[in-house]
Amino acid sequence: MGWVGRLFDARDTLARMLLLNLSGVGYLFFGTQNGRPPTTPQWILAALAFAVALACHHRPLANLLAQAALLAVAVQLVDDTTINQVGAGWALLELTMRAHRPRTIWPAAGLLAVVNLTDSIGDPPRRFASGVFGLTVEVGVPLLLGLVVRTTQELGRQAEERAAAEERRRESESRAARADERSAIARELHDVVAHHVASMVLRVGVARHVLTDLDPRVGAVFDDVHGTGAAALTDLRRLVAVLRDPDGVPGDAALTAIEPSAVPAALGAAVDRARQAGVRVEADVDPAVGALDAVRGLAVLRLTQEALTNVAKHAGASARARLAVVVVDGAVHWEVTDDGHGRVPGPVPPGGGHGLTGMRERVEVLGGRLDAGPVEAGWRVRTVLPPPTVAGAPVNPRSPAVPPPRDRTERPENAIPGIPARAPEPEAS
Repeated sequence: MGWVGRLFDARDTLARMLLLNLSGVGYLFFGTQNGRPPTTPQWILAALAFAVALACHHRPLANLLAQAALLAVAVQLVDDTTINQVGAGWALLELTMRAHRPRTIWPAAGLLAVVNLTDSIGDPPRRFASGVFGLTVEVGVPLLLGLVVRTTQELGRQAEERAAAEERRRESESRAARADERSAIARELHDVVAHHVASMVLRVGVARHVLTDLDPRVGAVFDDVHGTGAAALTDLRRLVAVLRDPDGVPGDAALTAIEPSAVPAALGAAVDRARQAGVRVEADVDPAVGALDAVRGLAVLRLTQEALTNVAKHAGASARARLAVVVVDGAVHWEVTDDGHGRVPGPVPPGGGHGLTGMRERVEVLGGRLDAGPVEAGWRVRTVLPPPTVAGAPVNPRSPAVPPPRDRTERPENAIPGIPARAPEPEAS
């Protein structure tokens, strides 16, 4: 808003009145008619006009009535009524700009016109006609200027309201479009992906009951596959629920649509859940993870949830674990270690269910490698997620950024003789 706009702003009435009073004082000292000094009645009426203007600057109707009364007195007592005429005209301007009820403007303008004409009553017709013409300046100009300012302000408010309504409409259309897109994705997940996963889980379950003479370790593999499939179905149902109604899904399911800035708080919640399960966790999280892109931020959160779940499952209660997340030159260095000193497995905190295979797949999609294996008496899982500019490029499977993984994917007791835990990887070309 420029200085002209601020001059006529409703919040600056006191400043306008001060400027008007200073102008009146200057007129009394330097601009009176015929160079004669102001008379005592003129000083008194001017001082009263100044005081009323300051006292009633926030009540335009009261100011107008008082200024009109002072003008009527001045017409009878003094020859030079300029101060009181300007005060009454400015009061009409203020009322026209700020009146809450526009119907009060026209009676006020009529009152001021009558007061101005009292000076011409009884004069010859020629002088009376001159007085009527003078109303154009004394009443018409303030009225016209006030109406222009009032109309401009009203148009500005209407333009702001239209802009706000248009912005709300665009946001509503955008939300509707996103909701339609999420609904379409949810239908595809439910009708296609979930159907096939459910079929796989069902067939594995049938195989577990039909093949009764299997080696117990092979049965454990079937159990693991069946459990993994059931967990995948659970995750799919949660994902479908989030896609259909992101605001109506409680708990961790809402984390599927987590904002990057909320990742540090979500990591803190995952650490708290592990502590509630009995694991003593030390967390060293770089605040810069809150500035990561959404994909890597969610990956860090899921890796942390799964790793801490594994600590509770395998290392048990009373185990000590350490979470370290550091961002260096855009790359995320992530590591979870435990000392393996827990005696009894504790209650599993929510958030797991993918296993090391799912963790490794999540990391490899982002161009990194997952290193999981024993260290001293405990277990360590670590990785480096490269920056987005690197994540989309081919990654050397023997990249030295993270030491190569050991030739197993789970705990030693899950290995089956004669069946490699992980297929040998091709050498880099």
